[in-house]
Amino acid sequence: MSGTRRCAPTTTVGLAREAAVLAGAGAAILLQVAHRPVGAGVAQHSDFAADPLRRLRHTLAFVYAAVLPEAEPVRDRIAARVATAHVPVRGADAGGRAYSAADPQAQLWVTATLYWAAEQARWRIWGELGAADAERIYRDYAVLGTLLGMPAGLWPQDRVAFERYWQAAVVRLEVTGAAQGIMRELFAAEQAPWWLRRMMPAVRFVTAGMLPGRIRSALGLDWDGADSRREARLWAVVRALYPRLPAGVRHLPSALVVRTLRAGTML
Repeated sequence: MSGTRRCAPTTTVGLAREAAVLAGAGAAILLQVAHRPVGAGVAQHSDFAADPLRRLRHTLAFVYAAVLPEAEPVRDRIAARVATAHVPVRGADAGGRAYSAADPQAQLWVTATLYWAAEQARWRIWGELGAADAERIYRDYAVLGTLLGMPAGLWPQDRVAFERYWQAAVVRLEVTGAAQGIMRELFAAEQAPWWLRRMMPAVRFVTAGMLPGRIRSALGLDWDGADSRREARLWAVVRALYPRLPAGVRHLPSALVVRTLRAGTML
């Protein structure tokens, strides 16, 4: 058995601990804001321009608190904090259409992007999972939605049903000017540490490669055959090297976030 297969995560807990799944974070955020109600809420009720990475930090805190057993002592506190923050997120978008963070369909979409993006990163490194493991990871991701307030029955029954939902939802996405502005602010990362700003061109490239083609084009992210070949080479290197890193290195981001949460400070 290869080193890649030996460390392949086969549970939601194992997947959440892997730093590599953060490669899908940019795609998840951009897909969320391309959902018109979610995008309007982010644009009108957050300080994205001042701190575009704040949504990512808070999303990671929420995911780790929801999924990881070592974060169980702070789970209720983090869920309550998220619920409180979402109470005022309601209004009308630029086209006059109502939105609310309490909308179950918006909660479903946010959860779906988190699962989809993590799965995109996982697949690029470890390939196909056995059917039983893949279904278990998929089912367990529903906890993120239910902690947001999504009715449990709204999560598609299995991966086949999820794929039908996903394809139909992506077709309905609208990349508004607000979504494009959020993308620019995210990749500019003006308030981020210098080392993270230096990484943003690579983050932009990885994100563009993961996004569905229609959304990538609508966001103005150029992509051609040469980019596809560069992406394939990049992931080949990651696939060869990442699984061979010590678990302590691969799990370091999740460990640091959970330590911060248990210390009582929000990222």
